[in-house]
This record gives sequence, C-alpha cells and structure tokens, in this order.
Amino acid sequence: MSSIEIKIENNVAFIALNRPEVFNSFNREMALNLQGKLDDCNTNDEVRAIVLTGNGKAFCAGQDLKEVTTPELNPGFKAILEEHYNPIIERIRAIEKPIIAAVNGVAAGAGANIALACDIVIANENASFIQAFSKIGLIPDSAGTFFLPRLIGFQKAAALMMTGDKVMAAEAEQMGMIYKSVAAEEFDAYIEKLAVKMAKMPTKALGLTKRVLNQSLTNNLEEQLALESKYQIESAQSHDYSEGVNAFVEKRKPNFIGK
Repeated sequence: MSSIEIKIENNVAFIALNRPEVFNSFNREMALNLQGKLDDCNTNDEVRAIVLTGNGKAFCAGQDLKEVTTPELNPGFKAILEEHYNPIIERIRAIEKPIIAAVNGVAAGAGANIALACDIVIANENASFIQAFSKIGLIPDSAGTFFLPRLIGFQKAAALMMTGDKVMAAEAEQMGMIYKSVAAEEFDAYIEKLAVKMAKMPTKALGLTKRVLNQSLTNNLEEQLALESKYQIESAQSHDYSEGVNAFVEKRKPNFIGK
C-alpha cells in the first residue's frame, strides 16, 4: 500500500495521505513520497490545481512518534525538519498552482501547519486543528510560527501554541485560520466543485498572485507596489488575459487554458 495516493481528474491532482491506521502521521517514507508527488504536479501541465487531503478519519496527526522512539527507525530531528517538513512547506509555497487543503478530520502538529501553508483551507465541520507540540515538550515547526500569527494574530497564535487547545472547524473559520468550514455531508462535493473551478481559472495569473503574496510577507509597501506592477504587466501579456477580455466584451464565459 502506498503512503500517498494520487489521481488526476479534470486537471485537478487529488493527493491523499494514506496511512489511516496511524491517522496519516508522517514517517520518512511518506514525507519523501509527498515531496515527489508535489514535484510531479509542479511539472505536469495537465495539473492546474491540487487538493491535499487525508484518507480515513484524520487529515494528518503530525509526526509518527513510533518512528522517533524506535532507535533503528529514528532519522533524528535535524533530518525530520530539514529533509521532511521544511521541503514540503517550501514546495507548497513555490508551486505556482492553487493548492487546496481539504481537512477531512483532525490536523495536529505538523499536519495542522502543512494545511495552513496551503493557499485555501477547507475543513469538514467535524475537523479540528491542534498545535500539539507543547504537549510533548516541543516547539511548533513546519512554518507554524510563520503562518499562524499572520492568519489569526500574535496573541491567539501564542495561546494556541502554548496551550495546545483544540480548535474546531467553525471556530477556525471565525478566527480567520481557514477559509471555510463545510457541513460533513457536503464536504466532498464542495471540495470537488471548488477544485474544478480553480483548475478552469487562469492558472498563470493565479500562480503570479501566489508569487506576489509570498513576497508580501516580507516586502515593504514600495517593494510590493513595484512587484505588482512587474507581474501585472506580465499577466497582461498572457493568453488568458486576452481571452478574459474578449469573453467579457462578447458576453460569454471565458475558456482559460492556463497560459
């Protein structure tokens, strides 16, 4: 059984973490496998949107503690961070295609922070987010200390990281941690509809939007305005810009091809 399942339909790559017996917690094999699948999606022109989810009851429970407590299996924390989680986060932010985290169940520790690094986070109403690190004497990793304060504010982020309190999907939406909480019976259909919608949009413009948003995390206003000018000019030279304008003038739906 592969630790990562992937299928491509309607220009969407559906990637599922597939270790349901341990709530999709990461071991080395799954972390490296996920990196490979993300690389494949990045270079595959057929893929214009990506959905990351988990099989079974959980999205991802973070690190498989059995791996780190078994001497012959333990890669060590340096390898776990620098070879497993950090490259996953870097790929999620670097791939210039929309990435949707479909959080179907509990997202804990690194699992929560991998979800929050995605472009759009949709959660099943029964899903939860837990900064579980403090419960075992660790600090948040997988860019949690970077993204979570920017999503919900310094004070709330510090509290959640220090207490390890569980946040249910509806509360996560309310505080701005995620985009939407969706009723359980509507979740799968909602994810598919959103993913297909994103795959039909102007992929180049979405990718450049992602690039500019990434830079906004460290740029000042002057730098950001200059970056917007640069990439707006590039967007205006794309096929999809011409198609979008023509479709507007002709009062029809645009047919974007992602170029």
